[in-house]
Amino acid sequence: MATIRLGDEAPNFTAESTEGTINFHEWLGDSWGVLFSHPADYTPVCTTELGAVARYKEQFDKRNTKVIALSVDGLESHKGWVKDINETQNTTVNFPIIADEDRKVSELYDMIHPNADDKLTVRSVFVIGKDKKVKLIITYPASTGRNFDELLRVIDSLQLTAYHKVATPANWNSGEDVVISPAITNEQIPSLFPKGHTEIKPYLRMTPQPDLK
Repeated sequence: MATIRLGDEAPNFTAESTEGTINFHEWLGDSWGVLFSHPADYTPVCTTELGAVARYKEQFDKRNTKVIALSVDGLESHKGWVKDINETQNTTVNFPIIADEDRKVSELYDMIHPNADDKLTVRSVFVIGKDKKVKLIITYPASTGRNFDELLRVIDSLQLTAYHKVATPANWNSGEDVVISPAITNEQIPSLFPKGHTEIKPYLRMTPQPDLK
């Protein structure tokens, strides 16, 4: 079974979904992506999660990020469950759910952890950049629902730090000051960060978020 690490190319696959046959890399196109698995259809925590993602779809769209879910249940099961999600979560599921009955994708992405459950996927999350490289991996147990506010926060950080020579400090949210990369010399700062900076320690230099006007 493959082990995927940060910086690896996200494995491509073709699979059936609630929105038709998907070739993953082609479907991503020039977007960022979030691939996340849920243990099974018609389960309570997963129902709330997929409802939450549907409500957050506009927020993902703003970040040029596509979302796609997966479980090892079949397509007809997914379609029936989507009706329950829409009814109970007062939303409309507006993203594809992959049917992975043969576990091809689950095994490709190491989503089945035998010590937790040898048949069902854990709550895996993969954030994938426009370059098709894996930028983030988070694994939750089946008993714990995911925090999608945190996922959006992380995507904000990943996208900011991909294009600017900065890092984001603890508990950072978009709009707050960021850390200047240690590789940047003090002489380079004025041209790269014209908003100015504050040196707390030689290795800890803060500057306003550079992509905001």
